[in-house]
Amino acid sequence: MRLALDGELTIYRAAELREELLAALPVAPTSMEIDLAQVSEVDSAGVQLLIAARRAAQAQGVAFALVDPSAAVREVLDLFNLCAELELPA
Repeated sequence: MRLALDGELTIYRAAELREELLAALPVAPTSMEIDLAQVSEVDSAGVQLLIAARRAAQAQGVAFALVDPSAAVREVLDLFNLCAELELPA
């Protein structure tokens, strides 16, 4: 399953996106990819959301991957030193 996020991944949308991501987990067959190519802004709430979604997927035995991170996403994840933790390709 591939889910594309766009726009802001910030505190203003975190609750809405959290529900969307968690609702998609039960229908994800064996894997879930989160496409971040169209994300224009990320804050700490967005980072927390990505980490929480990854943990929820792992708890359900669903492989989880972040794909095609935008420059904004990569910059914030680099700042927090989370690229390796979230298994983003270099």
